[in-house]
Order: sequence, then structure tokens, then C-alpha cells
Amino acid sequence: MKKIILIVLSLSILLFTGCATKEYVKQQIDPLIDRISRLEARVSALESKVSTLEGKTSDIDAAKKEAANAKSLAQDAMKLAKECCDKDISALKKAESAAMKAEDAARRAEDAARKCSKAFELQQKK
Repeated sequence: MKKIILIVLSLSILLFTGCATKEYVKQQIDPLIDRISRLEARVSALESKVSTLEGKTSDIDAAKKEAANAKSLAQDAMKLAKECCDKDISALKKAESAAMKAEDAARRAEDAARKCSKAFELQQKK
């Protein structure tokens, strides 16, 4: 008999204390649901910020590429300008040399003309 009482008592304790009521489960789950909802809202806000930052990052990358391209073009322009300047200097030197030769030729021509006019005058006096 003691065995039966012990079994019945054990089963009754198990049945009355081991089962959770719907109200108890709801009390335990409701705070978790609220917390999860707040976390989901924060996650979606963070995701939108991340997508905005990704867009800005791609804009920055595009600007960097354009800046690198502009730098390359500027370097090419500087190289061409230097080449043109060097060619202009070379042409100027050649022009100066030609001008000096022309002046020298003009002086020689004037000297020759004077000599000819003196010779002509001397012949006229004879």
C-alpha cells in the first residue's frame, strides 16, 4: 500500500507542478518578443545605414578613379608642353643663328658695296 501511495503522490506532484500554463508561458515569452522586435528594428536601421555607406563608398571609389585619370592626363599634358617648349627653344636658337648669319652677310654685302663704289669712283676719276 505504501508503494501505491508513493506512486500516486509522485504522479500528482508531477502533474500539478510539471506542466506550464498558457498564461505562464505568455508571461515568459512576451518580454522576449518585445526585445526581439526592438532588435529587429535596430538591425533594419543599421542595414539601411550600411547600404547608404556602401553607396557613398562606391561614389568615393569612382571619384578616386576620375582623379587618377585626371592626374594621368595632366602628366601627359605637362610632357607635351615640355616637348613643345624644347622645340620652341631649339627653333629660337636656329632663328637667332640665322639672324646672326643674315647680319653678317648684310655687313659683308655693305662692305663689298662700299668697295665697289670706291672702285667705281676711282675709275671715274681716272
